[in-house]
Amino acid sequence: MLPGIIIKGIGGFYYVKTESGIYECKARGIFRKDSNTPLPGDKVSISVSNKDGRIGNIEEIFPRESQLIRPSVANVNQIAIVIAAKSPQPDFSLLDKLLITVEQKKINAVICINKIDLDKDMEYKNVAVSYEKAGYRVIALSLVIEKGFDELEGVLKGKTTVFAGQSGVGKSTILNKVLNSYVMKTGEVSEKIERGRHTTRHAELIELVSGGFVVDTPGFSSFELDGLEAVELQNFYPEYQEYFGRCKFTGCLHISEPECEVKAAVEREIIDSGRHARYVDFCNMLKEKQRKKYS
Repeated sequence: MLPGIIIKGIGGFYYVKTESGIYECKARGIFRKDSNTPLPGDKVSISVSNKDGRIGNIEEIFPRESQLIRPSVANVNQIAIVIAAKSPQPDFSLLDKLLITVEQKKINAVICINKIDLDKDMEYKNVAVSYEKAGYRVIALSLVIEKGFDELEGVLKGKTTVFAGQSGVGKSTILNKVLNSYVMKTGEVSEKIERGRHTTRHAELIELVSGGFVVDTPGFSSFELDGLEAVELQNFYPEYQEYFGRCKFTGCLHISEPECEVKAAVEREIIDSGRHARYVDFCNMLKEKQRKKYS
């Protein structure tokens, strides 16, 4: 048996990187029987049926440390969420939803603000401060002025990192720079609708020279919070943690309750007010979903 990692899956074929090269593999029928579909990022062992032709079969999938549904990828330990300073305008609701999912999965998150050269008023700096208050690392990037990429490469070293974000923010362009090769096509943003063309069709692990892997994923314009109740939401806001148990009322949702320590922190600008306002919107949305579910 030969150990390896799945770097890509297309049409029932899985490409497994091993110490002796990449093999095109099929998965044994037992995985389908157990509803255990191999994913990019899976650590596996393979049997080799044609060594010269680099053909094999996946015999075992080792236990996953983490798994994402969208994108479908396993054993990720870091997510780089990309927003654009301008063109398209940042979607903070989408960003916060992605961060909630990251917190649920207990995966490290880095926020990349791309295209800062387009932000003549440097509004991106206020965005950076608001998320740094929440405890996230924020990296400002621009290919035009060659800013931020050394810092980003240091963050990526030794990790398996998914790049995610809305369409058109420049994920593939960032990856092309990091990899120092143009292995992916980059899309242009329509000036009329500010929405990028989907140039990435599937999740694929790409190995870094400095160690680790990056995963490029399709862009998207929406993302929903599924399987989450309103009372749980606060648990996935790191900046709220130190105030738990200090509000007047047990079970405080930090929305309209009096003597709420989280709201007091918002008023003192310790917690970002925009992020809290979106938390309130999400909480109300989840409560409405729950009401409809049981009505």
